[in-house]
Amino acid sequence: MTPKEITNMMINADYFSQWLGIELVDINHGSCILKMKIRKDMLNGFGIAHGGISYSLADSALAFASNSHGRKAVSIETSISHTESLKENDEIMAEAKEEKCSEKIGIYSIKIFKVSDRTVVALFKGTVYRTSQKWLIS
Repeated sequence: MTPKEITNMMINADYFSQWLGIELVDINHGSCILKMKIRKDMLNGFGIAHGGISYSLADSALAFASNSHGRKAVSIETSISHTESLKENDEIMAEAKEEKCSEKIGIYSIKIFKVSDRTVVALFKGTVYRTSQKWLIS
């Protein structure tokens, strides 16, 4: 299966990513670019995007990039640093890049930035366990 076929299967079953309004911009082996817009229902009590929103976008980018090789992969460790706040109507992108991929472990870095001026708003690192299960057309 191609990375795009795998990602489409994953997105079709991923109701949370659908709720976020995530759009797939690009997918290749070991990399992924996603885009979304911050909505009012994503804001916290300070009137800025809840940290879980950018975390969730990065987590989805991690999932799609790490599964793009055709083997099912699941996260085992993640971390994020929020560097700028986000407001309603900000459009953001997540770029996932594979740093290391072995038989059992994959390490990815994800940069989240505002589309308007490419200001980096968060840096995310994720480690995945690569199972022996392959993605198959159902």
